[in-house]
Amino acid sequence: MNIIPYIFSTIIILNVLLALAIIFLERRDASSTWAWLMVLLFIPVAGFFLYLVFGRRLSHKEIFIWDKKSRLGLLTAVQDQLRAIKDRSLRVQHEDIVQYEDLIYMHLKNNDALLTQDNEVEVFTDGQKKFHALLEDIEGATDHVHLLYYIVRDDQLGERLAEVLIRKAQENVEVKLLYDDMGSRSLSRKFIKKIEEAGGMVESFFPPLIPKLNMKINYRNHRKLAIIDGEIGYIGGFNIGDEYLGFNKRFGYWRDTHLRVKGGAVHNMQTRFILDWNQASRKDIHYHERYYQAEAQGDVAMQIVSSGPDSEWEQIKHGYIKMILSAKDYIYIQTPYFIPDDSLLDALRIAVLSGVDVRIMIPKMPDHPFVYWATFSNIGDMLNAGATVYVYQKGFLHAKSIVVDGNIASVGTANIDVRSFRLNFEVNAFLYHPDIAHELADRFHEDIIDSTELTYKLYKKRSLWIRFKEAIARLLSPIL
Repeated sequence: MNIIPYIFSTIIILNVLLALAIIFLERRDASSTWAWLMVLLFIPVAGFFLYLVFGRRLSHKEIFIWDKKSRLGLLTAVQDQLRAIKDRSLRVQHEDIVQYEDLIYMHLKNNDALLTQDNEVEVFTDGQKKFHALLEDIEGATDHVHLLYYIVRDDQLGERLAEVLIRKAQENVEVKLLYDDMGSRSLSRKFIKKIEEAGGMVESFFPPLIPKLNMKINYRNHRKLAIIDGEIGYIGGFNIGDEYLGFNKRFGYWRDTHLRVKGGAVHNMQTRFILDWNQASRKDIHYHERYYQAEAQGDVAMQIVSSGPDSEWEQIKHGYIKMILSAKDYIYIQTPYFIPDDSLLDALRIAVLSGVDVRIMIPKMPDHPFVYWATFSNIGDMLNAGATVYVYQKGFLHAKSIVVDGNIASVGTANIDVRSFRLNFEVNAFLYHPDIAHELADRFHEDIIDSTELTYKLYKKRSLWIRFKEAIARLLSPIL
């Protein structure tokens, strides 16, 4: 008896049932629905398994569990700031902030992102300088070191970090390292063990229940945070690996953006770390006051905004759109991937057509081919609308930053792509200060020197083969 027809019929039936589930039960956006239906239609056998691994939605049950007392205190502070904005009584360090109270309100309302106005911020765009400062700050730690990185590599930089962490753990400093299980999949057990043997703690985010088979492969913790003694915080795009120091021959110089923060915003970064750590570890961190020692250091106003697949709203994307729609003069964007959904693409198109100077900078080389071709497909829309596009030539551009009108900026982990907006756990700093915004704008102008402008005329000269790859990548972009 030939059972192959029965197996094939069963798979077809499962595909149909899966397609119906995608359409009627999961209530995805239309673009993602059509992308997955095409996968199921054209590769019915492999597509079924691809969906099981990559396509299943994350449960909306609460992933990050709050300490009730701390949650109540945060909500009280959030409500106080919301009322102050409504009553026009919010006290601000700089009057320029007032015009962005609606953006601040949105982040408070949708993300409980407290506004702090007492921060000192240092901007890093070079990995050597960033990691020199970070390792020096860790060396000076007296109470705790909390680190969260998407990628941690067991290479020269990783070893330097491990040596410092081991030394601090042996000095009875609390050391906790949280890494993403997929992003750091090459991290050796030996690396982890030597930190643990010294007294440190190491945990992975969303590890597989079955080795080598991670059913949450699509939902990754892309955040990068470092908090030292509750007083110093780091946030931005650099991971832990030699390539971020420019030692990878393929990528060459690594251009990224990272912030070193001292002030009240460190409290919010600490809370984000604690929530993520408590999700991953059986040994919870309690919200002790020793973790919240930051004192006023400057006058930079900022909010720490998180988003992820567990959220009802796409908070960081909404922040980007609100910034874009507020622009009167210019918008500068640096991103390794440019795969916006229709809402963000429309916002940028409206800005360009309204006379705003929109400039977008992307890298010359791909680190993920499909994403790269999807980026160039979307860049064509912006060129056609009248935006200016630069292709960074010096090395690899990994920065995730937006600057608007020399007044506000965002720096963090979220790329301009669907994955960052809907699938990854991300965190960004939204900054309301002209000095920081101007500094980031100046860095953008410096990068133009190391870039070439991609004109619409040049873009239209692409070969048919490149256009074909762009078309396929754009079609699949909702699920990349």
